[in-house]
Amino acid sequence: MPLRSCFQLAILPALLGCVCFAQSSATDLNGRQFDPVKSNPGKVVVLIFVRRDCPVSGRYAPTIQRISGEHESAIRFYLVFPDKADSADQIREYLKNFRYSLPALRDPSHVLVKQAHAQITPEAAVFDGKGRLAYHGRIDDLYVAFGRARQSPTTHELEDAIAAALAGHSPAKQEVAGVGCYISDLE
Repeated sequence: MPLRSCFQLAILPALLGCVCFAQSSATDLNGRQFDPVKSNPGKVVVLIFVRRDCPVSGRYAPTIQRISGEHESAIRFYLVFPDKADSADQIREYLKNFRYSLPALRDPSHVLVKQAHAQITPEAAVFDGKGRLAYHGRIDDLYVAFGRARQSPTTHELEDAIAAALAGHSPAKQEVAGVGCYISDLE
């Protein structure tokens, strides 16, 4: 075999390995790899990071459903579960219990967590129509601290970021720390 052919055979697996490494390891609940931003070119995409064991995530379920329902024709929403211990069946049960109709993704390798700079749950990430991260942070200011909530929120950062992204603008606030359960706690 010519030296050039041997070199090509040796380098091809390495190159393919790099391509595979660069792919998103987020998956849908059927185990298929899925990149929500790349799969929706030209669309605003909102990722909501939640944990099944986080009471703050559960408390936001009605708000998340309301916001996603108001924008379902213009924006793609996804719930992202970053805990690698969550099985697809456990996530399906969570979706059923909280009456979610949003598609859910598993992110056990934290590819989407890193892409969105997510730190806690619940946390939102808004990607504009060009696939750029426009906002990441809290949904609103309902929680003052963990376990301490207001009667109702006084600011609505996620809704403001969505309105800005739909208008083709950057939101006034591109990052706002939230209150909830830390993603870094996950093994």
